[in-house]
Amino acid sequence: MRLRRRRIQIGFSVATGLAGGVAGAAALSSGLAEPLVMQIPLDPFFTLGLMTLACVGMGWLIGPSIGGQVFYLLNRQYKGQIMQKESEFFARIKNNRADPSNSSAGNPVPDFYGEKIQSVSGYRRWLKDQRAFNKKKTANFV
Repeated sequence: MRLRRRRIQIGFSVATGLAGGVAGAAALSSGLAEPLVMQIPLDPFFTLGLMTLACVGMGWLIGPSIGGQVFYLLNRQYKGQIMQKESEFFARIKNNRADPSNSSAGNPVPDFYGEKIQSVSGYRRWLKDQRAFNKKKTANFV
């Protein structure tokens, strides 16, 4: 279910990003932002391109929120169960994750929030990685 929800969220990110880009390009081409474009000391064509990319980015960022709501709307009979299982899962993640106080750029904490876990075997691999990080942290090297 997590993978399906994530795919729906990515799909909505793509769709809202494209919609934001089209809407931004349409609004900016109508001359709506002319006063702002004149204040920015760049080429107007370049400035309008950056503003259009900003509209695409805003659409991309809004997509997961809309996608999550659509997912829960399509699976409303299971929403309570999903929320309960996720809260239990995140409690286990919180209890089993490595202490990040001894991490560094050369030795980062592996997947601190458990975002890459998509299956039971993935969870077991995540646990092994956390234990290996803790062992590496507490090992006495001479």
